[in-house]
Amino acid sequence: MRQYRNFAGFNQIVIISIMPSSHPNTSLAIVGYVLFTFFGYCCIGLPLAVLPIYIHQNLGYGTFVAGLVISLQYFVTFIIRGWAGTLVDKQGPRPAVLLSMAGFAVSGVFMILGFMFPSKALMSLIFIILGRFTTGFAEGMIGASPISWAMLVVGREHTGTVISYNGIASYGALAVGAPLGVILSNSIGNVSIGIAIVLIGLVALYCAKKKKNVIGGSATQEPISFLKVLRIVSPYGMSLALGGLGFGCLSTFITLYYEQMHWANAALCLTSFSALFILGRLFFGNAIQKIGGLRVGLYCLFVETLGLGVLTLAHTPHLAMVGASVTGLGFSLVFPALGVEAVKLAPIANQGSALAAYGLFIDISLGITGPLIGFVASTWGMHQIFPFSMTMVFIGFLLILYILVVVRRTSVIGRSKS
Repeated sequence: MRQYRNFAGFNQIVIISIMPSSHPNTSLAIVGYVLFTFFGYCCIGLPLAVLPIYIHQNLGYGTFVAGLVISLQYFVTFIIRGWAGTLVDKQGPRPAVLLSMAGFAVSGVFMILGFMFPSKALMSLIFIILGRFTTGFAEGMIGASPISWAMLVVGREHTGTVISYNGIASYGALAVGAPLGVILSNSIGNVSIGIAIVLIGLVALYCAKKKKNVIGGSATQEPISFLKVLRIVSPYGMSLALGGLGFGCLSTFITLYYEQMHWANAALCLTSFSALFILGRLFFGNAIQKIGGLRVGLYCLFVETLGLGVLTLAHTPHLAMVGASVTGLGFSLVFPALGVEAVKLAPIANQGSALAAYGLFIDISLGITGPLIGFVASTWGMHQIFPFSMTMVFIGFLLILYILVVVRRTSVIGRSKS
C-alpha cells in the first residue's frame, strides 16, 4: 500500500508494509543505511579530542566546566531517544535521519562561532554549549533510525547483522573522526572542524533525501506506549548495561591503570581491545542468526568476564593486552545479540521505540561508568576496578542464563500442551 506524506515541505513516498520485503544484496543494502550512522558519528568524533583542551586552555575554564560541557551532549541524547523512536514508528526512519543530519550541520555552525572568538570566553562557551545541545539532539535522532530503516528494507530476520554493521559504523567513525579533528586543528585551525561538520551534515542530508521512506507495521496497528516498550526490553537492556560496565571501565580507566602499574603503551591495550571488538563483529556476526541472540549474548558475556579476569590477574602489560583483547571480543556481539531478542518482544509497530529503549541502557551504563568505577578506585584502590567490573558482567551473564532457562522451560511446556 502506497501513500504520499509531506515532511519538511517536500513530498515523499511512504511504503507501509506488514512484512518487509527481502533485498537481493543484503549486505550492500545495510551499508547504504548505516552509512548515515558513520556520517553522524564522524560529526560527533571530529571535535571530541579538541573541545576539552580548547575550553580549558584557550577559554580559561576549569576541567570541571570542560567535562560538564562535553557531557551536555549525552544528557540531551538520553532525552531525545524516546521521541526519536516514536517518530520512527509513526512516520518512518527517514524524517528522523533528516532531522539528525540537519542537527549536525547546525551544530557545526555553532562550533565555527565558538572557535571564532577565543578572546570572548563567555560568548564562545555559549556557542559551544549550543553546539553540544544540537549534537546531542542529532545523536538521539540517529541512534535507532538507520537500524530501523535497514531492517524495514532487508527484513527483521537480519536484525543482528544490521545492528552489528551499525556498531562498526559508529565505532569506526569515532576512530576516524577524533584523530582527523586533531589533524585539522593543528594544520588549518579549529574553525575547520566546524566547517567539516557542516559539510558532512549537508552531504548526508542530501543523501537521505534521495532515499525512500518505509514505515513498519500495518496501517491499522496501534503502537503501545514507550514506557511499555521500555519495560518489555528491560531484562535484555539490564544485561547490556552490566556488560557495558566492563567495556566502559576498560576504555575509560586503562590508561590510569597502566600509569598506576608503571607500564608503558596503554594505547596498544586500547588498540587490541578495539581490533578484537571489530573483528568479533565481522567474523561472528552470523552466529546470531544461526544459534540465536540469547546464546550468543550468553557466550559473549562469559568471554567478556574471562577477559576482565585476565586483566585482574595480569602482572605484565603483555598479559593485560591479552585480557583487553578477550574483553573486546566478548563485548563485540553483546549489543546486537541481545538487541535482536529485545526487538522480537515488541510489536512491529514499535520497532523504532524498542531499539531506542534498548539503546538507553548502554547510554546509562556508559554514563555511570566514570563516577561508579572512579568511586571504586578512590575507595578500594585502582587494582579493584577490574574485579568489580568482572563481577558486574558476570551478573549480566547470570541474568541471560536465567532468561534462557525460562525461555526453554516455556517452549517445552508449550510443546507438551500442543
